[in-house]
Amino acid sequence: MTIKNEKTVTDKHVEDLRKAIEHRATWMYLLIDEFRKVNPKDWEKLARAAIFRCGCFHGNTRFTKSGDLREFAKEFANETVRKIFEMDVVELTEDRLVIDFHYCPLVAAWCQFTQNREEIKMLCDIAMEGDRGIISTFPEFSMELQKTIAAGEGVCRLSITKKKRDD
Repeated sequence: MTIKNEKTVTDKHVEDLRKAIEHRATWMYLLIDEFRKVNPKDWEKLARAAIFRCGCFHGNTRFTKSGDLREFAKEFANETVRKIFEMDVVELTEDRLVIDFHYCPLVAAWCQFTQNREEIKMLCDIAMEGDRGIISTFPEFSMELQKTIAAGEGVCRLSITKKKRDD
């Protein structure tokens, strides 16, 4: 089983950043592998909690606090991040941000350890706790992961919407 995840960008700086992300994905994989051995019952809950906590930390320290989805998009999908993940901003309005990721360095790293699609899908969902944590620090926003490369869908599609106010 091969997950289609071909990179097209060849910028040296982008490649170095991808390698750094792949290195962190390797840490994640190996830490989770050790969690499974030590705590087969609760490893997933612990991994999700830690990564969500990391996302909350980044949401609180790396992003300007604003209810403006367009402002958030400038930071979340900045030029460098767009290159690393070969991202396309599919939609950006006052109420909705939709991004397609055409490459994932995390999946690239995990494929070096396993070709089990279900395991890679689970790792992806656990890693997405980081983004869920970031979004949780913006009470005006909600997030939906609509597609994933890990599931063989060709792209990861992330949708962030502005919550409706009950007036």
